[in-house]
Amino acid sequence: MRNSISVHDAVGRVLCHDITRIVPGKYKGRAFKKGHIITEDDIPLFLDLGKEHVYVLDLLPESVHEDDAAGRIAKAAAGSGLKLSEPSEGRVDMIAEITGLLKINIEALTRLNSIGEIVFATLHSDHLVTAGRPVAGTRIIPLVIEEKKILAAEALCGDNFPLIQVRPFRSCRVGMVTTGSEIAQGRIQDKFGPVVKEKFRELGSRVIRQILTSDDRTMTVEAIRSLIAEGAEMVVVTGGMSVDPDDQTPASIRAAGGDVVIYGAPAFPGAMFMLAYIGDVPVIGLPGCVMYFKATIFELVIPRILAGETVTREYIARLGHGGFCSGCPECRYPLCGFGKGH
Repeated sequence: MRNSISVHDAVGRVLCHDITRIVPGKYKGRAFKKGHIITEDDIPLFLDLGKEHVYVLDLLPESVHEDDAAGRIAKAAAGSGLKLSEPSEGRVDMIAEITGLLKINIEALTRLNSIGEIVFATLHSDHLVTAGRPVAGTRIIPLVIEEKKILAAEALCGDNFPLIQVRPFRSCRVGMVTTGSEIAQGRIQDKFGPVVKEKFRELGSRVIRQILTSDDRTMTVEAIRSLIAEGAEMVVVTGGMSVDPDDQTPASIRAAGGDVVIYGAPAFPGAMFMLAYIGDVPVIGLPGCVMYFKATIFELVIPRILAGETVTREYIARLGHGGFCSGCPECRYPLCGFGKGH
């Protein structure tokens, strides 16, 4: 119910309309927004604006103000790795506290948005987010909402907790094998190694050793096994991933004992990708595109592995929807659709 009362009696009440402030020749804008909860400190400004009376909303006992509602929903939904913003214009944002993998319970999110008068929007699930980045926001549509809807939202989030979280990346000891006779013999400089090392560094892991081998299956197998024996928790093999006769990397990974999850991914760039396991150590064949492009199959798979996810053949197959990079003149990844269609 909306009532007009004296501003002196309006402290703690909800303003039903915007109040405009005009300073001739200097400023015209909103001094107070609809939904603002009036405080004692607001009274002088109301009077300066010529507002001795204001319209306020009488909250029924079973109603919840928009700021409180958004805060309750966000608190019920947010898991680890997130912090909540203060309410602003009835909205509370969730911000990544760590760099990690964003995980959304998409089915529960859809059900939450179906309750009515509640909206909750997120970034895409299963993708890297950096510390400090806003990843989701929630609010209600009206100024106030029935308590029973907030209780329903809290119950849904409780049954599906966490609806949203950021999983941290583990710090991984990575072994790297770089194949190619021209590199092993020093005829050309290795440019793949520095790129891969930097990518892992940004994810909180490090390459403990890089071994250069010629296009020889036996040498490559020995290098993979040596790195695992030295404590590598992941092995990446670069070069030799195409179907040319001299490219021996996929065969070498198999010969080293790799149990292949997939060879070939529906991602451009990144089609000539291999994922295998030797015991519990992932062994990954990286195509040459990783050296040249900001966003490739590397960005779609490696963060999931570092977050403790099991990357399956089905997951790789689903990358086809959204796995095509348009090759924008200026790469804006991750602020684009690459890899986000599944």
